[in-house]
Amino acid sequence: AQHHDTVTTQRQLPQGADQGPFRQGRGRAELPAGSTGTVFTAAGLWPLLALLADGSGGPARAELAQALDIPAEAAGPAARELLAALAGVRGLRTATGLWTGAGLPLEEDWSAQLPAGARGTLTGDPDADAKALDAWASERTNGLIERMPVALDEDTLLVLASALTLRLRWIQPFDEWEGELHTGPWAGRRIRTLYRSTSLLDRVRVAHGPTGAVTLLEVVGSAGVDVHLVLGEPEAPAGGTLTTGIAAVTRALRATGASLLPDGRPGPGLAVATVAAHSPEPRLDIETVAFEVRSEHDLLDHAGLFGLKTATDTVRGHFPGVSARPLAITSARQSALARFDAEGFEAAAVTGFGIAAGCAAPARTRYRARRAEVHFDRPFGFLAVHRTSRLVLAAGWVAEPEAA
Repeated sequence: AQHHDTVTTQRQLPQGADQGPFRQGRGRAELPAGSTGTVFTAAGLWPLLALLADGSGGPARAELAQALDIPAEAAGPAARELLAALAGVRGLRTATGLWTGAGLPLEEDWSAQLPAGARGTLTGDPDADAKALDAWASERTNGLIERMPVALDEDTLLVLASALTLRLRWIQPFDEWEGELHTGPWAGRRIRTLYRSTSLLDRVRVAHGPTGAVTLLEVVGSAGVDVHLVLGEPEAPAGGTLTTGIAAVTRALRATGASLLPDGRPGPGLAVATVAAHSPEPRLDIETVAFEVRSEHDLLDHAGLFGLKTATDTVRGHFPGVSARPLAITSARQSALARFDAEGFEAAAVTGFGIAAGCAAPARTRYRARRAEVHFDRPFGFLAVHRTSRLVLAAGWVAEPEAA
């Protein structure tokens, strides 16, 4: 359930932040068999990896730099630049937190790079510390994520975490009805179905990738962030569909709008026709479903991808730029949520690293008009994208719709 190629950025973000394990083609989004869906936000992870890279040394520093695809000495400034860019996104709330044991010395050059108000203290009591960290996660995500995903014990000396919450309203809300779909694997089930029409045909586009055609629907938010629904071929793997979708929304891959597509069925779930009509105005009819997805990710299951393999070796220390005391990573996790309904979209994620000592009706007509309709009536992906920078803030896969 790891969408590790979900951060792709362009001009307004740090050099290198659009690369590393999140770049197009380096990682591949995968969905485990039997999953009910997943959501992942690399925007909550990348700055933490960059901060760790800045304070790392030896083989761990080389691995983190390779994963980030920028020199380790540039990682600290890149983290600060990306955090500043995220803070400027309307509708997005972000926070960074650092908690340390009372006796742990920190290198001032490293800790000075953290945002203001990011410091806290660990008491050494795992239960008390877990309560404090849970309260921080809940408060920073407006209650959407209630627990800090880091595993704590008496040996935990440092916790580095981020929280991200995105809330947006649609420019044009959907109409909602509770009923049954008539096609696809969800047919016959009572679900929350969303419907609306627009004259903007090019809100839906089609791109072609290694696993076939992908249909993308842009749902425009009111605060400079949009959500793109991504539907692939019926037999295409979730990872291939999302990888093509990410390339299309970040403009690394060409996607053709419905106004230029041929009549017929040019993309999954999409039908286009030129018909007799009482008005020359084009129309796009949209049908999709409401959904809620929650995920827990253990990042150490993919330690090599994130440049963390050596850093988890507790036989020695790996972060001399963080503290003179030897440190190693013992926990790295992310908790994430995404909701999509008639009025808007919200997503939240808390990402944390635990560090210990190391030793997403017919009528009379006079005109010919373009008509298109798109149906998301089977599993599909979604991408929350900052409109200006093309930064993918959250990505995920909907395997099950929300029941009515």
